[in-house]
Amino acid sequence: MSAVFNALSHESRRHILDILKAEPGLPVGELASRFDVSRIAVMNHIAVLEQAGLVISEKNGRQRRLWLNAAPLQMIQDRWLDAYTEHFARRLTHLKFAAEAAALKEKDKP
Repeated sequence: MSAVFNALSHESRRHILDILKAEPGLPVGELASRFDVSRIAVMNHIAVLEQAGLVISEKNGRQRRLWLNAAPLQMIQDRWLDAYTEHFARRLTHLKFAAEAAALKEKDKP
């Protein structure tokens, strides 16, 4: 998971993931053209994302196409976020039921 957190720590890499989420199978050249840095710099970011398992690539002739692999992100959510949000979700559910019960009591008053 350290590699995933490291990969997500850079804004350009997060932007690459956003682009690949919206446009799966995008060729590397087209992706690189959307950044104001060299193609080599973008390729280095892609390498970090691939090492973290966040990007999958497939060579098709002379083109290399890229896809987002959301599985490592889901693993982070399962391990870290769900455990922390469960407590608040439960409290919000109790608050919802209390508010609904209070609204019903107000409605039943003459």
